[in-house]
Amino acid sequence: MGVDARMPPRLVDILKSLPEKELTSLVGRLGIRIDPAKRLDPPAQIARALVSLPDLRDPSRLPHASVELLHRIAEARGSLVVAAVPPALQPLVERALVFARGHGKSGVELLLPAAYLVQLRAWEGEDPRGIRALLAQAPFETVSAIAGHYLGRPATPPIALSLEGAWEVLGDPDRLAEEIEKLSSTERRVLDGVEQLGGEVDTEELLELEREPLRLRTASGATPSRRGVGFSLERRGVLIPVHPNRHVVPTEVARIIGARKNAEREARREQVRDFVTSGDHAPRRARFSHDPGFVAMALALAARDAGNEARPGIGTPKSLITKLATRFGREPSQVSILVALSRAVGLWDQSALSSSAPPGSLELGDVAGLLFSAWRRGGAWDEARVEPEVLRLPVEQRDTSASSVVRELVLEALRDLGEGRWLPWKSFEGYLASDHRIPGVERLLRRWAERAGVDAVDPVEVARRIVLESLPALGVLDLGEDDGEDEDGPQVALRLTHRGRALLAEKAKAEGGDLASKFLDTHVLRLGLGAKVAHVLAIHGFVDVGRAAESLDLVVAPQTLARALSAGFEADSLRQRIEAIAPLPETLSRTLAQASVVVGRGSFVPAGGFLWVDDANVRELLRTRRSTAELFVEPSPMGGLLVSAAVDLERLARRCRTVGVEIVLEGQVVRARSLPPPQVTTSGAMRKSSSQRLPKVDVKLAEKGDKSRG
Repeated sequence: MGVDARMPPRLVDILKSLPEKELTSLVGRLGIRIDPAKRLDPPAQIARALVSLPDLRDPSRLPHASVELLHRIAEARGSLVVAAVPPALQPLVERALVFARGHGKSGVELLLPAAYLVQLRAWEGEDPRGIRALLAQAPFETVSAIAGHYLGRPATPPIALSLEGAWEVLGDPDRLAEEIEKLSSTERRVLDGVEQLGGEVDTEELLELEREPLRLRTASGATPSRRGVGFSLERRGVLIPVHPNRHVVPTEVARIIGARKNAEREARREQVRDFVTSGDHAPRRARFSHDPGFVAMALALAARDAGNEARPGIGTPKSLITKLATRFGREPSQVSILVALSRAVGLWDQSALSSSAPPGSLELGDVAGLLFSAWRRGGAWDEARVEPEVLRLPVEQRDTSASSVVRELVLEALRDLGEGRWLPWKSFEGYLASDHRIPGVERLLRRWAERAGVDAVDPVEVARRIVLESLPALGVLDLGEDDGEDEDGPQVALRLTHRGRALLAEKAKAEGGDLASKFLDTHVLRLGLGAKVAHVLAIHGFVDVGRAAESLDLVVAPQTLARALSAGFEADSLRQRIEAIAPLPETLSRTLAQASVVVGRGSFVPAGGFLWVDDANVRELLRTRRSTAELFVEPSPMGGLLVSAAVDLERLARRCRTVGVEIVLEGQVVRARSLPPPQVTTSGAMRKSSSQRLPKVDVKLAEKGDKSRG
């Protein structure tokens, strides 16, 4: 699996490259009307119809697995390369939402045009302050101005098609940096001022930064001039308004601006760096972080057990978090963040069983980076809340806080100071508190708390939660303690792990670790970093999860194999699934072969009851006569006859009486009636009782000439 760095072609260009037969099939399938009188060619008319389909704005109309695949393609900036065609692709292709083309000799590239990309609603695994998410919820005036700026002419509806040219710049970090460099000195001053205030201002503050004396006011408050500096930044897409009265610098833009300002803070960094390198700050006790990918996979396997399911779109129950934390010997806070991020990236979804698309196509060594990226985007976990899991809130209350800004401050400080040495938390806290952006972030958190109706939290407290809770759970930091105490408790030190340095350097995975999976003994399978996620999830149901720490052990015992065979798995299927991860040892292979041996076979036949007949001649009479032979199951066991499932008691009594045999039920002879019973209570109850099928009745040979038994 890989991601192509190039932008996908525009929607009209994709439609023009389709064969005529496929384009005609698309028109007929979606009911698109082509007007030959228009000057637009058919692909342009089809593109205008496609961007107006409701499936993008309402993804609930699509299968859940297809929605997950759509999100994975969007996270890859609209171009995702997979090894094989995923099963969830079919509904997307039928609706012309995703297009596929060959990539190299053995790959398939899935394309999501920018006209679709800018319309998708934000999901829990996405950065709410990213350019794509902000464009998707921006008002029509804003997106129209952005599209017109990059087109060089006024944008015409549908705006989604006009935004494709803008996305080619805004979605490419290099071209976006070039666009920011083109800003005038006044525009750059205002943009830097907004970034220093935390990347978010209201309209009054924006006008103060512009030094605009004119205040245009509407019912919702002050509004910026359409000729001011704020509007100039808005139409370039580097400052996007958010309803009702906010203006946000997207995360991608803030990252470029922050990188340019690193040189200005170099002197202050040197002071902290000198303090770190001047002495030994190693603590007496340390708690080392492990690869979170192994624990996340253990949780994903345990979540598929009966009774552990979590409803999509709703927060994970606390009872399940506590249960999983007890099972794997982890703190509930660590389990909670890994569960939230795993659900955001699709590890708990059934689509993860597909090895042709992420996350199923990823290796275990990639899971840690996948979780870290989801946490960094901030759409699933928010340290500014008392309950950090965002899914615990209703959809309309999932307003993002400024914790993403604090998150970037912490990561930037770790990247500068993390040289493999222990760093006292107090020194790190002072370094963060002295950052010039902290007052602006504090103001943003206070305003967000007022909107969300929660208590305001200090930015340094958010940073403390990030450093002491989130990053250790993600395997980025090691924590240590000393015996000495300060006013807040024991002295805490932190150190960036080797895995953390790789993640901050944006490498795919940390080097080192065993890539191959292997059996430690007859029954214990230790997973390596090279095992595919889909292959691991595919053996759920006939393995037990063992130790999950710096590695993940799965127990493949005869009991688990027998349980899988009884559940309907074929022995060959079990063998193939296990050998997709590691070769089977000889003893386990022999055990699997023995467990799959069939020593006998039984046939199940449904029956309505059992007729006891002691006399063998009477049994033979009933079994062979034409009028009664069809009533019984052949062959029947000794001592009687099995009554067929479709035969009721009254029919059995009537047919047997024709050959001189009567049926006795609970000491009473069952009378076969040729006419409906009269409407009285007693006979009505008798008829109802006689029509029931019972498993055991007696038979008596009728006496000839007895007229009373007619």
